Amino acid sequence: MAPDHTSPQEPQDMPDAYVGLDEGSAERRAREHGWSTVRSVPPGAIITMEYRVGRLNFEVRDGRVARCWKG
Repeated sequence: MAPDHTSPQEPQDMPDAYVGLDEGSAERRAREHGWSTVRSVPPGAIITMEYRVGRLNFEVRDGRVARCWKG
């Protein structure tokens, strides 16, 4: 079988719309909008920064999304 060379699609979604939502609601919304991977991290966490198509990142402070970005 030949390898599949199609790139995964990234949802057409605005990361800023997640800022201020509680962590659980933000994750549910992200999955409903088609994000395949959702990553929540605390402020100042050391994380890998490679870009992953289909991943949405949340910086969560006091249970709420303080920052959101793709990749």
